[in-house]
Amino acid sequence: MQVTVLAGGIGAARFLRGLVSATGSTHDKPSVTVIGNTGDDIRLFGLQICPDLDSVMYTLGGGADEERGWGRANESFTVLEELRGYGAKPDWFGLGDRDIATHLVRTQALDAGYRLSTVTAGLCERWQLPVSLIPMTDDRVETHVVIDDPDTGQPAAIHFQEWWVRHRAAVAAREFVYVGSDTASPAPGVLEAITTADVIVLPPSNPVVSIAPILSIPGIRDAISQAAAAVVGVSPIVGGKPVRGMADACLSAIDVDTTSAAVAQHYGPRPEGGLLDAWIVDLADADAAPAIADLGIRVEAMDTIFSNPGVASNVAASALKIGSELRR
Repeated sequence: MQVTVLAGGIGAARFLRGLVSATGSTHDKPSVTVIGNTGDDIRLFGLQICPDLDSVMYTLGGGADEERGWGRANESFTVLEELRGYGAKPDWFGLGDRDIATHLVRTQALDAGYRLSTVTAGLCERWQLPVSLIPMTDDRVETHVVIDDPDTGQPAAIHFQEWWVRHRAAVAAREFVYVGSDTASPAPGVLEAITTADVIVLPPSNPVVSIAPILSIPGIRDAISQAAAAVVGVSPIVGGKPVRGMADACLSAIDVDTTSAAVAQHYGPRPEGGLLDAWIVDLADADAAPAIADLGIRVEAMDTIFSNPGVASNVAASALKIGSELRR
């Protein structure tokens, strides 16, 4: 069974561990392809940083800091401390020493003319990933957030990372803009991974800043809507709250309530031009199942809090089972 996942953030990375277990995907014979969000990418201190790609790479490669949920395990921050000693800006983004090594290698290769997809494949070789990881595009696409400037009161656009990390999403977002997406092209292998998949999964990632940037690349959403594979999503909202992060601040900006049912409605049923054939919700949201089913989306309630790898494996196995049953 070939499975394709649209992924962004640590929630997706932890789901992918369960999916690898459920599918038996291996480095030598991967049955899972991950299309990674690059809208979070940013260049700081001359380094090209790809947070979502690295979250997947470090988590599946066994090098992630499980407690923080981002970056490398056993990390030190000597370089960052020295940069701050010089007064180098920005001073709000954390770069660990081990993490910097990844960004140095990536930046050197990109500046030498290699495509991001080629560079990503090379980086993943070190970690012997049990999946194929492909960026959504080789082109520059950045998620920007339109806010009211605190000083002028006028609308201003800032990079998503500044809004998320520096402001902790506490400044109200007026709009999210995926800069460059209208002229970008899917990276090599992206459309093929969608059209040849047996199941397509939307993991519990932020719908606005992790999944939407991928869908904004011309050709990707259409390929999903026409795919023979069933599309199964896992809700990132449990009991009216995001499982991780500040997805509620993102959803409110696009007038979507922070509920599993509202996010399902936002994605919409595939037969009516939406994305979903099925939606997995947490047991805490089981009472929303009838409303979701009324949308024309199959729904299943189960434990979706990844408190241990076994829970992620169970969710992934259910997604595969549902996807097999609903495949066109």
